[in-house]
Amino acid sequence: QVQLVESGGGLVQAGGSLRISCAASGRTLSSYAMGWFRQAPGKEREFVAAITWSGGSTTYADSAKGRFTISTDHAKNTVYLQMNNLKPEDTATYHCAARYVIMPHYDYWGQGTQVTVSS
Repeated sequence: QVQLVESGGGLVQAGGSLRISCAASGRTLSSYAMGWFRQAPGKEREFVAAITWSGGSTTYADSAKGRFTISTDHAKNTVYLQMNNLKPEDTATYHCAARYVIMPHYDYWGQGTQVTVSS
Protein backbone atom coordinates (compact mmCIF):
# COMPACT_ATOMS: atom_id res chain seq x y z
CA GLN A 1 0.00 0.00 0.00
CA VAL A 2 1.03 3.55 -0.73
CA GLN A 3 -0.41 6.39 1.34
CA LEU A 4 -0.55 9.84 -0.22
CA VAL A 5 -1.28 13.10 1.56
CA GLU A 6 -1.55 16.37 -0.34
CA SER A 7 -1.06 19.83 1.08
CA GLY A 8 -0.40 23.39 0.04
CA GLY A 9 -3.61 24.32 -1.70
CA GLY A 10 -5.26 27.67 -1.19
CA LEU A 11 -6.63 30.84 -2.72
CA VAL A 12 -4.47 32.77 -5.17
CA GLN A 13 -5.09 35.57 -7.63
CA ALA A 14 -4.88 35.02 -11.35
CA GLY A 15 -1.28 35.29 -12.50
CA GLY A 16 0.02 34.11 -9.16
CA SER A 17 1.91 30.97 -8.17
CA LEU A 18 1.34 28.10 -5.82
CA ARG A 19 3.25 24.93 -4.96
CA ILE A 20 1.33 21.90 -3.79
CA SER A 21 2.91 18.85 -2.20
CA CYS A 22 2.21 15.15 -1.92
CA ALA A 23 3.87 13.19 0.87
CA ALA A 24 4.12 9.48 0.13
CA SER A 25 4.62 6.61 2.54
CA GLY A 26 4.20 2.88 2.81
CA ARG A 27 6.44 1.56 0.08
CA THR A 28 9.69 2.23 -1.68
CA LEU A 29 8.72 4.30 -4.68
CA SER A 30 11.61 3.48 -7.01
CA SER A 31 9.31 1.41 -9.27
CA TYR A 32 6.47 3.90 -9.27
CA ALA A 33 5.28 6.81 -11.32
CA MET A 34 3.58 9.71 -9.59
CA GLY A 35 0.88 11.85 -11.09
CA TRP A 36 -1.17 14.94 -10.42
CA PHE A 37 -4.80 15.07 -11.48
CA ARG A 38 -7.48 17.69 -10.93
CA GLN A 39 -11.24 17.79 -10.83
CA ALA A 40 -13.40 20.89 -10.97
CA PRO A 41 -17.05 20.87 -9.88
CA GLY A 42 -19.26 19.33 -12.53
CA LYS A 43 -16.29 18.20 -14.61
CA GLU A 44 -14.45 14.97 -15.08
CA ARG A 45 -11.10 14.35 -13.48
CA GLU A 46 -8.25 15.27 -15.79
CA PHE A 47 -4.57 14.49 -15.95
CA VAL A 48 -2.18 17.33 -15.17
CA ALA A 49 1.37 15.95 -14.93
CA ALA A 50 3.35 12.83 -14.10
CA ILE A 51 6.92 11.87 -13.22
CA THR A 52 8.76 8.58 -12.81
CA TRP A 53 10.23 8.34 -9.35
CA SER A 54 13.56 6.85 -10.33
CA GLY A 55 14.36 8.43 -13.69
CA GLY A 56 12.53 11.71 -13.39
CA SER A 57 10.87 11.43 -16.78
CA THR A 58 7.98 13.89 -16.96
CA THR A 59 4.81 14.32 -18.98
CA TYR A 60 2.35 17.21 -18.95
CA ALA A 61 -1.14 17.96 -20.14
CA ASP A 62 -1.24 20.68 -22.78
CA SER A 63 -2.95 22.98 -20.27
CA ALA A 64 0.03 22.60 -17.90
CA LYS A 65 2.93 22.87 -20.33
CA GLY A 66 5.03 25.95 -19.78
CA ARG A 67 3.27 26.88 -16.53
CA PHE A 68 3.44 23.84 -14.22
CA THR A 69 6.47 21.82 -13.12
CA ILE A 70 6.35 18.43 -11.41
CA SER A 71 9.30 17.34 -9.31
CA THR A 72 10.31 14.95 -6.56
CA ASP A 73 12.35 15.14 -3.37
CA HIS A 74 13.57 11.65 -2.64
CA ALA A 75 14.85 12.52 0.82
CA LYS A 76 11.38 13.70 1.82
CA ASN A 77 9.45 11.13 -0.25
CA THR A 78 7.47 14.03 -1.63
CA VAL A 79 6.17 15.04 -5.04
CA TYR A 80 5.59 18.70 -5.85
CA LEU A 81 3.59 20.58 -8.42
CA GLN A 82 4.80 24.12 -8.95
CA MET A 83 2.08 26.13 -10.64
CA ASN A 84 2.87 29.53 -12.17
CA ASN A 85 0.74 32.04 -14.05
CA LEU A 86 -2.40 30.50 -12.59
CA LYS A 87 -5.72 31.07 -14.31
CA PRO A 88 -9.28 30.89 -12.96
CA GLU A 89 -9.81 27.74 -15.03
CA ASP A 90 -7.10 26.04 -12.95
CA THR A 91 -9.51 26.09 -9.99
CA ALA A 92 -10.05 22.49 -8.91
CA THR A 93 -9.29 19.87 -6.32
CA TYR A 94 -5.84 18.51 -7.08
CA HIS A 95 -5.14 14.87 -6.35
CA CYS A 96 -1.84 13.04 -6.16
CA ALA A 97 -1.72 9.47 -7.44
CA ALA A 98 0.76 6.61 -7.74
CA ARG A 99 1.03 3.65 -10.08
CA TYR A 100 3.50 0.85 -10.56
CA VAL A 101 5.53 2.14 -13.48
CA ILE A 102 4.70 -0.74 -15.85
CA MET A 103 0.97 -0.57 -15.13
CA PRO A 104 -1.36 1.78 -17.01
CA HIS A 105 -3.67 2.68 -14.16
CA TYR A 106 -3.10 4.62 -10.98
CA ASP A 107 -3.89 2.48 -7.94
CA TYR A 108 -3.28 4.87 -5.06
CA TRP A 109 -4.87 8.27 -4.57
CA GLY A 110 -4.68 11.06 -2.04
CA GLN A 111 -7.65 12.92 -0.64
CA GLY A 112 -6.90 16.08 -2.60
CA THR A 113 -6.09 19.70 -1.93
CA GLN A 114 -8.24 22.61 -3.12
CA VAL A 115 -6.76 25.26 -5.38
CA THR A 116 -8.88 28.32 -6.08
CA VAL A 117 -7.77 31.02 -8.52
CA SER A 118 -9.64 34.31 -8.36
CA SER A 119 -9.95 36.61 -11.35
